[in-house]
Amino acid sequence: MSDRVIPLVDQRIASLVARIPSMPIAATGLLGDALGRPLRDLRISVTDRCNFRCSYCMPKSIFDKDYPYLPHSALLSFEEITRLASRFVDHGVQKIRLTGGEPLLRKNLEILIEQLAALRTTEGRPLDITLTTNGSLLERKATALKAAGLQRVTVSLDGLDDAVFRAMNDVDFPVADVLNGIEAARAAGLGPIKINMVVKRGTNEHEILPMARHFKGTGIVLRFIEYMDVGATNGWRMDEVMPSAEVVAKIHAELPLVQLDPSSPGETAERWGYADGSGEIGVISSVTQAFCRDCNRARLSTEGKLYLCLFASQGHDLRHLLRNGTSDADLGSAIAAIWQGRDDRYSELRASMPPDASTGGRRVEMSYIGG
Repeated sequence: MSDRVIPLVDQRIASLVARIPSMPIAATGLLGDALGRPLRDLRISVTDRCNFRCSYCMPKSIFDKDYPYLPHSALLSFEEITRLASRFVDHGVQKIRLTGGEPLLRKNLEILIEQLAALRTTEGRPLDITLTTNGSLLERKATALKAAGLQRVTVSLDGLDDAVFRAMNDVDFPVADVLNGIEAARAAGLGPIKINMVVKRGTNEHEILPMARHFKGTGIVLRFIEYMDVGATNGWRMDEVMPSAEVVAKIHAELPLVQLDPSSPGETAERWGYADGSGEIGVISSVTQAFCRDCNRARLSTEGKLYLCLFASQGHDLRHLLRNGTSDADLGSAIAAIWQGRDDRYSELRASMPPDASTGGRRVEMSYIGG
């Protein structure tokens, strides 16, 4: 068997220069990109570390004990993150999602949540502050997170069968501990809770119905995500993708579903309600049914690079501006100029590409900028 070769390119180092435009760009709360898409959602990665080694995200063969994670000095401080977030809010951001890696590994994360919870939208409303976690630390942290100002959590859970779950996280972590974390989040008032299940054909598709039955009627929204071609380390193959249409059909055959309207513009999940009114599921079809035309999300990496697409190969370095005396006005103008030039729509273009087509560079790893 030949050894697997991973290109020696570190997307955390490769970056585009964030420039201050010669003419200031006023913050009006109505910033559009090159395709007219507004800026509404900011996803902030607070760490590139995770305590799981899921094969579709951080495979152990690559992210081993010798993997060079970012040094602490490279990470944005909480004050730097909040300063940047405030500039994004000036341009229309209404929702902030904290991601990783595993965000609950970031020490004293509650302090950052308190700072972000103090921000207000251009209309004077509190931001929607949420967090995506693998749930491993949620039981012990849920109460403190809620007290700090976190509103909701999304928990990644790829199956209820303990053997399947331990195999997928590849660190032998028990599913019972994640379920306890979900209950702790519910008790703390972190809701509505969402559960994300990545469906990988040949690995965990037999867990679809058990997951649906378990969360039906609980008020928790279960969402099924197509296995995505993010980064270069997960060995993605199209034949391992189970289309969302198959997932919906599989559930509908036993638990009848009716399609629901989107809850907000730019929503990634297609919503389906149980016909008996006992809740809903969602499907995220980023491979088979692109939703680029409504994408209103920006992503900020843990060391301050702005990514305009989950499938991007390079980010724009904002940390350089932060640490070189740039004023808030100039920082806001730089962010606006980057967003105004955004024309990313990888998922829409993927379908027209030949299987071996190059997209202009190795895509950034999802564990680095979050989902």
